[in-house]
Amino acid sequence: MATSKLTLVWFSLSPSELSSLLLLLLLPFIYLLRLLYPFYYFPALFSAPLPRSRTTDRLNVCLICFAAMADAAAAAPIVVPQRQLFIDGNWRPPRKGAHIPVINPATEQIIGEIPGATSEDVNDAVKAAKKAFLHNKGQHWSRATGEARGKYLRAIADKVTERKLWLAELETLDCGKPIDEAVWDMEDVAACFEYYAGLAEKLDEIQYAPVELPLQNYKSNILKEPIGVVALITPWNYPLLMATWKVAPALAAGCAVILKPSELASVTCLELASIIQEVGIPPGIFNVITGFGPAAGAPLAAHEDVDKVAFTGSTKTGRSIMEMAARITKPVSLELGGKSPLIVFDDADIDTAVEWAMFGAFWTNGQICAATSRLLLQENIAEKFLKKLADWSASIKIGNPLEKGCRLGPVVSESQYTKILKYISTAQAEGASLLCGGKRPDHLKKGYFVGATVLSDVKPWMQIWKEEVFGPVLAVSTFKTEEEALHLANDSPYGLAGAVISKDADRCKRVSEGLQAGIVWINCSQPTFCQTPWGGVKRSGFGRELGEWGLENYLSVKQLTRYISNEPFGWYPPISKL
Repeated sequence: MATSKLTLVWFSLSPSELSSLLLLLLLPFIYLLRLLYPFYYFPALFSAPLPRSRTTDRLNVCLICFAAMADAAAAAPIVVPQRQLFIDGNWRPPRKGAHIPVINPATEQIIGEIPGATSEDVNDAVKAAKKAFLHNKGQHWSRATGEARGKYLRAIADKVTERKLWLAELETLDCGKPIDEAVWDMEDVAACFEYYAGLAEKLDEIQYAPVELPLQNYKSNILKEPIGVVALITPWNYPLLMATWKVAPALAAGCAVILKPSELASVTCLELASIIQEVGIPPGIFNVITGFGPAAGAPLAAHEDVDKVAFTGSTKTGRSIMEMAARITKPVSLELGGKSPLIVFDDADIDTAVEWAMFGAFWTNGQICAATSRLLLQENIAEKFLKKLADWSASIKIGNPLEKGCRLGPVVSESQYTKILKYISTAQAEGASLLCGGKRPDHLKKGYFVGATVLSDVKPWMQIWKEEVFGPVLAVSTFKTEEEALHLANDSPYGLAGAVISKDADRCKRVSEGLQAGIVWINCSQPTFCQTPWGGVKRSGFGRELGEWGLENYLSVKQLTRYISNEPFGWYPPISKL
């Protein structure tokens, strides 16, 4: 009956009314096609006052129907695309037919699958990458101008921006990252490709840069060339963003890439392959191999035709990659674990410092290699600071990561969830005091959720102080003097990052110089920009990503020296004078 009434309304509209209706229907129709923007953005567009008439009443009937359709579409579940391995510009099933389930950590439900590559697939990808790198003597990619490669990178950035919300939703489903963070990540992904597009273009300007020499009968120039076929092995905490940190500079440099994302979060990396296929990067220049580390990552790192390995992940796995690379003298760059300190002095503003302490430990569900998960408080502010910290941390919104305003989602997997809870129980057994968190909140019956956890009375010998937890857990200790704070901060095998909060600029300068870390934040924690170098010291790895340093990771430097004198060299006497 409702349908017949709507039909009568439709056919009784005048031509001018039909034109107005079709114009108004464009917005919800686009929404239904794209599924990118929530319907609540539209009311403002419809809120302009219209004269009351039979026309507006009829239009309102149609608009209400389409609004209902849009709401129904918004409520539909997000479907994880079914992808295969991306090799030589095409989608291929894994040779052995293996697949790995994709599990939503918020619901513990299987929502899709990814292909499980093995060494046979790795061989195919490496062969394709090497062929593409050398094709036509490199003229189509490796020896093309930086400007030409930069155009492709800008096109990728545009596609990521177009699909930002959809990619963010896939990221959230795959790894549990709150949607607001995931959107931010996608914006950073696009910005990173844009940035390296610019550096690719600048490469053209610096090629054959002259070198000043002490002898006038020689001239020397520097040529920067892509290192070759590179294996990029990336983690699950920032699946697409940390892949981009490697992929963008490698492509900008002219390398051929084989990306191996973590088996725990590969969905958006496969979507990057779809985007790269769309923009037309030559086949074989970008490949994606998904699968378990031993089956796919290890043979990729050890492959004799891979010219370099760049890895982000655990120190243990990084050590294994170094061993494999050493057998054939292959360069590696490693961004490994961390146990970063945040030092708060007694002149700091308490509220400001507490929020930075929370952000540094709980951002990305605490799953950050550079998390400032060791909090050092000056003794005379510790009691007040901890009270504020515990109350505020306990109030963090934790739940469905797809809900706007969620600030803490689930950790990535059941094994990670179990590991984090074990760390917390061990800390309590060793004498630490649990101020908040420490378990899945009562209102959540399933999902790998761990409430924001603060542990005080932590001693330097405790496991929770020494080892990387990779979860929303903040260990707190105290200090009396600046010297003691630096000693406690540096008493770690890791050296990825560190932070200091104080109103005393001179003190901040001293402490930042004294911290044994590759990254130091002053009066903040975690800000990261693609223009600045990223990497650590000690067991946190070596090499730098991002900025100009990230591009240098994928370039080799060639010296070109010419003898320009018309005179003979003259070291050996001519035969006629012997």
